[in-house]
Amino acid sequence: MLVQDRILPTSDSPKLHNHRKPFSIASKNLDLSTWATENLYKIVTILLLITTVAALFFLRNYSTAGGDAAALLCLQSTQSRTIHPKFPNINWNSIDRIVDKSTPFANFRSEKWIVVSVADYPSDSLKRMARIKGWQILAIGNSRTPKDWKLKGAIYLSLETQAQLGFRVVDYLPYDSYVRKTVGYLFAIQHGAQKIYDVDDRGNVIDDDIGKHFDVELVGEGARQEVILQYSHENPNRTVVNPYIHFGQRSVWPRGLPLENVGGIGHEEFYTEVFGGKQFIQQGISNGLPDVDSVFYFTRKASLEAFDIRFDDRAPKVAFPQGTMVPVNSFNTIFHSSAFWGLMLPVSVSTMASDVLRGYWAQRLLWELGGYVVVYPPTVHRYDKVEAYPFSEEKDLHVNVGRLINFLVAWRSSKHRLFEKILELSYVMAEEGFWTEKDLHFTAAWLQDLLAVGYQQPRLMTLELDRPRATIGHGDRKEFVPQKLPSVHLGVEEIGTVNYEIGNLIHWRKHFGNVVLVMFCSGPVERTALEWRLLYGRIFKTVVILSKEKNTDLAVEEGQLDYVYKYLPKVFDRYSSADGFLFLLDDTILNYWNLLQANKSKLWITNKVAKSWTTVSVSGNSDWFVKQADMVKKVVAAMPAHLQVNYKDSVKDHQNLVICNSEVFYIPRRFVADFTDLVNLVDEMDVHHKVAIPMFFSAMDTPENFDSVLNSMKYKQKLQSNSTLFYSPEAPAIHPWSVTSEHDFIKLIRIMAAGDPLLMELV
Repeated sequence: MLVQDRILPTSDSPKLHNHRKPFSIASKNLDLSTWATENLYKIVTILLLITTVAALFFLRNYSTAGGDAAALLCLQSTQSRTIHPKFPNINWNSIDRIVDKSTPFANFRSEKWIVVSVADYPSDSLKRMARIKGWQILAIGNSRTPKDWKLKGAIYLSLETQAQLGFRVVDYLPYDSYVRKTVGYLFAIQHGAQKIYDVDDRGNVIDDDIGKHFDVELVGEGARQEVILQYSHENPNRTVVNPYIHFGQRSVWPRGLPLENVGGIGHEEFYTEVFGGKQFIQQGISNGLPDVDSVFYFTRKASLEAFDIRFDDRAPKVAFPQGTMVPVNSFNTIFHSSAFWGLMLPVSVSTMASDVLRGYWAQRLLWELGGYVVVYPPTVHRYDKVEAYPFSEEKDLHVNVGRLINFLVAWRSSKHRLFEKILELSYVMAEEGFWTEKDLHFTAAWLQDLLAVGYQQPRLMTLELDRPRATIGHGDRKEFVPQKLPSVHLGVEEIGTVNYEIGNLIHWRKHFGNVVLVMFCSGPVERTALEWRLLYGRIFKTVVILSKEKNTDLAVEEGQLDYVYKYLPKVFDRYSSADGFLFLLDDTILNYWNLLQANKSKLWITNKVAKSWTTVSVSGNSDWFVKQADMVKKVVAAMPAHLQVNYKDSVKDHQNLVICNSEVFYIPRRFVADFTDLVNLVDEMDVHHKVAIPMFFSAMDTPENFDSVLNSMKYKQKLQSNSTLFYSPEAPAIHPWSVTSEHDFIKLIRIMAAGDPLLMELV
């Protein structure tokens, strides 16, 4: 109860008096035990009160010490992983109908609706959109919308009007956010919608004709009965695609694409085809300012000049098979009635993540209906207002989107009705921390409101998502080579040399595309993990980041540097089809363009780098060296014959201990089993990483068989500062180099651009 809600006695209320007589021992002879027995409930109540106050004091003191924000963030990010949300109990057969009794449009019906959120007076783009024939525009207000908002031909729902519609979802919606469009979707469905065009108010529909660009009709006389080009399902490990490449912009990526995928700029070798008619979600491309994230927006801006990026309007529309996803937004997308359930915008995530999260969630559920997403050539021109993009609003998107996609692709349900599957998926997503329990109950309210406004849930298709996919024959392969349209790099239009640079990037990625990079971060991962993924994820198949502390939100795994080699077999098992594994400490910079000549079937290590690989005499040295040497002898004695022979041939003086700082080394696929066996031999012994790695390498193969690629790396024991004079783009690797902040990362990127000029796009 709020303070102002409490009922206080008035001046006329009778005063309370204490009529009890003072306590007297003579009046009642009580011993302590009798008194305690008679007042037991009072004692328990007081103890509980004291415990509660103490707990509150502890939490308050903890937060004062600086732990409150971290504790809250930790709770928000892990709550659903440690606490099972309460699953909503819904009686699907007893949901009362909701009819419009509060607006002048109770009897109005239209099949085609444009739904837009408005926070300011009507823009010129919105005024043009209101004149498009055959489409009813519906504007949804929020707390920032002017009170006198109006537009001829548009239906406007103010906050007050929204509250009177009787929808359950209203209770969950923030007052100042575009996600209030959820109310608009329900209103449109309630008033006869069969197609909903989800837009913002800053885009002009090209030629003012929605039907010219999208497949507005999927059945009947107006439907285009044609096959649609579709991405190939040949690679089962590909779960997400950058559609901008297909439409001519290889170095631009959409908001919601995992950052580790932005380096994949090669076009499709071949496509397949799918019959049209089930493209229930249709995503349009935007010219001018496409739907890009803040990373792209900030790194490509050299001035306040507005973006004007163009895509190929002659490229064919393209579909995505089951198992492959694409970012979907709320700026330029048509939803057909079979996918209306997928319009719900989550409320417990940031606004810049809400529609992207919705898009992936809806795509996964669309597979249960046999439906798919299709991306179309440019349908609108969105104008760049040259405003700062809120990176903070996107941070949770960049952190979680890759994990979300993998989770959704793997998710399966045995439910027999669509809405039951939707609710089950929303529950599991709350458990996994992709959104909170609030969105679980918001989903339940949304589904009930859909039924209440007369929506009929589609029937499921009897599809086996795990059945073997059909083999793609030669006759099934369809070719399309995208154009290479001019783009922008730091505000400068692309010139001829960029094609050469992109060709290099494709070459590097092809060479190392199936090599897994395992990186240990000794620095603050919250400041550098995303940056390392962005830098090296352009080249390597996967970047696995280890640190002394696990960070689930950043996909950082726990590992102890002194024994980090013991974690590698787990990574080997996880990526069983990888060509090899490259280990790297974050104090060492990898010039990947100088590694192309290395043999990926051989071991790489710094055995010829004097300050990295050293021999220490055990006699007369500290106890630590003596203990390490004793453990090495035990491991060598237990080695299988072929490993022991290699070791004894490689290490002639068994009285000395070989030490390697092991900042960088490479293990090809053919040595993975031997490495794992050697780790198992160490078992619980405390063999240090610097001792174990040279021992393992000496056992796996003789040094003359190691590849020499790392022999010429620039190496010092200590460096006072990150000097540009110390860095060399001709060296395969540089040690040491400290990156502990975004500023350090930017400085590094700028000097690495001497070997990879396209890196300048990142800063």
